Order: sequence, then C-alpha cells, then structure tokens
Amino acid sequence: MFALVDGNNFYASCEQVFQPELRRQPLVVLSNNDGCAIARSAEAKALGVKMGHPAHELGLLVRRHGLQMRSANFALYGDLSARVVQVLADAAPRVEVYSIDESFLDLSGIPNREAFCRELRDRVRRWVGIPNCIGIGPTKTLAKAANKLAKKGPGVCDLSDRTARATALAQYPVEDLWGVGRKWAAKLGSMGVTTAAQLRDAPP
Repeated sequence: MFALVDGNNFYASCEQVFQPELRRQPLVVLSNNDGCAIARSAEAKALGVKMGHPAHELGLLVRRHGLQMRSANFALYGDLSARVVQVLADAAPRVEVYSIDESFLDLSGIPNREAFCRELRDRVRRWVGIPNCIGIGPTKTLAKAANKLAKKGPGVCDLSDRTARATALAQYPVEDLWGVGRKWAAKLGSMGVTTAAQLRDAPP
C-alpha cells in the first residue's frame, strides 16, 4: 500500500514560510528569467493565473488585486523539500522521493493508514510549514489519483477500499490519470473511454 505526499503549490508555499505577509495573498513564483509563472498560490489561481502565464501580462492583476510576484529561489525550495522528506522518513518505513514536492511512502505494517496520514500531514504543516495532501492506494497510480482527489477538500483520500475506489474511478476523468496526457486523452475519448474506470476495464 502506497501513500503519495504532495506539497500544495510548493514553490509558492515555500515563499510564504519565510514571508508570512504573503500568506493568503495571490502569489506567483516566476521562472529563472522572471518570464512566466511556474507556481501559483490558490488565491492567484482563483484570479485566473495559469501555469506558464507570461509575467508581462499580469500587470493588471498586480494593480487591481495586489498580485505578488517573486523570483524563483531553488536553493530555498530544495532545503524545505529535504526537511519535508526528513519528517516523512522519521515516520514511514520507506520513502521514495519522486520530485521536489512529491514523495511516495510505503505503508506496510501500518494498521490505520488514514489516521496515520492525517497525523503526518498535520506534522509536516506544523514542523516545516508546508501545506500538503496525501493520497493512499494499492498502486502508485492509484495513490496519485487519490492525492488529486484529496486536494479537492478532505486533505487525505484513501482508495484502498474496493467500494470507495470503484465509486471514485467511475467519476475520475481519464485525462487526470498519471501518464495520460492531452493527446492520449483525446484518443481514448474517441474510443469512448473518458473515465479511469472505463480505461481499467477496456480490452488490452
């Protein structure tokens, strides 16, 4: 059984750890040359800022809504990522770092997985300052899907139960699955496959 821990809006959250005045503010982190948005706070997303949004097009949001922009600080993000991983490694029997803001955990031998993940999520937030969500599933793909569902509100989503998994996958858009991009989603859609459950049940 796997869990995927993912830092929410990670680069923006890192900036907010050391600049508390940016919390609950629309915030964009810019690429190396300050050319475009590579991370957005939830408030910036609500204003319509897209990933890759050119910085020179954001002036109106700066003036009207107080949008904040910061240059990327990858040394800071790497340091906070290492701190998060250390918290995870102290709690779980095995941690596999997938990216700067995502890690898979091995939940073998942990009886109440959801309660464990809720406590761990809170610990990462309290000890490192990074908000995060955790998805649980019997495969890494399902753990990643559960993480996406967790971001919609509950913070922790467990797809280890067959009934809960069947209900979730019947509504889960196929384009949101790990490894299914825009082109594959369009191809699958032309074959009548629009949900994760339909892809799972399709003939090889």
